[in-house]
Amino acid sequence: MADKPSVGFVGVGNMGWPMAACLHRAGFTLNVNDARREVADNFVQQLGGFAPDSLRDLAAKSDVVITMLPTSAIVRQVLATGEDTLMAGLRPGTVVIEMSSGEPTVTQELAERVRELGAELIDAPVSGGVPRAKTGELAIMVGGDGAVIDRVLPVLEAMGSSVLRTGGVGSGQAMKALNNLVSAGGFLIGIEALLIGQRFGLDPAVMTDVLNAATGMNNSTQKKFKQFVLSRKFDAGFTLGLLVKDLSIALQVGRETATPTPFAALCREMASAAQAMLGGGADHTELAKLSERLAGEELKS
Repeated sequence: MADKPSVGFVGVGNMGWPMAACLHRAGFTLNVNDARREVADNFVQQLGGFAPDSLRDLAAKSDVVITMLPTSAIVRQVLATGEDTLMAGLRPGTVVIEMSSGEPTVTQELAERVRELGAELIDAPVSGGVPRAKTGELAIMVGGDGAVIDRVLPVLEAMGSSVLRTGGVGSGQAMKALNNLVSAGGFLIGIEALLIGQRFGLDPAVMTDVLNAATGMNNSTQKKFKQFVLSRKFDAGFTLGLLVKDLSIALQVGRETATPTPFAALCREMASAAQAMLGGGADHTELAKLSERLAGEELKS
């Protein structure tokens, strides 16, 4: 594979656009596609690259194909279901990098189908949100054959500051779901603690400072409570619907491995209740509103 392979990028949404922009800045030739044709055209007009007329054409013109899509069902449709698909245009030796937060078992199945064509598929979901996608500092969890990962490492390193190998295909997505489970658990217990403290007479902003200087510190206390909850901005850029999806995947992995998951199930149910209350398009930090509704008061700084 050349030093600068051509890259096809499918899904230039909230996360995909800045990730593809990082690849453009790094000098990769880009072929972009989105379900909204106008978005792909806008990317080309603003940043450069090409927007092929079909998925088949995009795959045929690309050495590496990246999918960054909402669900595994959509990835399956784009990759392998119908006439205009990526698999219809994949060339032997092409590497597909599935960067969606998908279902590990579906991704393993798709990897087998891609391999039958003489190509390879690895999974590489990301963590860090839109801010770190813009700066190219995502944490990327990669599952797949080590030699294949080595071939596309420059592509991954253009988008992430940490490329973490997790094992076989699907392991990256399992790790991503479990990461978001831990993140959601920290968020929920932290919000409950702020509500308890506020009723006692503590200032939630002061509590956040103390947590960040003490053992209660976590990603939410550092990067979400003041920034998105106490400010009432709720615009972190990751939806509640996507969080529920990731928590559901974590529980699915738990079921498949016969692992008891009582606290994980509670986190998922609370997130699902918040989704029912606010809608899947609400920001995931609005999960705090469920705890506020239960407590009958709003957090104030």
